[in-house]
Amino acid sequence: MSAYYAPLIGGIMIGLGAAMLLLLNGRIAGISGILGGLLGQAFARQPGSGSDAGWRIAFLAGLVAAPLLYGVFTVLPAAQVDAGVGTLVVAGLMVGLGTRYASGCTSGHGICGLSRFSPRSLAATLTFMAAGFATVAVVRGLL
Repeated sequence: MSAYYAPLIGGIMIGLGAAMLLLLNGRIAGISGILGGLLGQAFARQPGSGSDAGWRIAFLAGLVAAPLLYGVFTVLPAAQVDAGVGTLVVAGLMVGLGTRYASGCTSGHGICGLSRFSPRSLAATLTFMAAGFATVAVVRGLL
C-alpha cells in the first residue's frame, strides 16, 4: 500500500469507529473521556454500581493493537522525540489539564463534536489548534 493512502484509510477507519461507537453504544469516542471513565470506575468505591468497563477496555486495547497490527504488514516509521523526559511530563500534564477544562479532547471535540455540528466543540477545536500553533511558533522560533 502506498504511503499516500495510509492516512486516508486511517481517517476513514477513525470515522467509522467513532460512528459505530455512537450508533451502537450511544457513546462519544473521546479518548480522555473513555480513559477517565475507566480510571474513575477502577478507583471508585461504589459497590453495586453498573460498570461499562468492557467496551472502554476494548476501545483502548484497539488503540494500542491497531498500530501493532499495521506494523505486521508494513514498516512503521521510526519514532523520534526531540524532547527530554521533563518536557514530556510537563506537556502531558498540560494536555490532561486542558482536556479537563475543555470537557474533552481533540478526538471527542474535533472528530465527534464537529461531525455533530456542536458549537462548543468548534470553539474547543479552534482553541486546541491555536494553542498548538502558538506552542510550535514559540518553541521553534524563540527556544
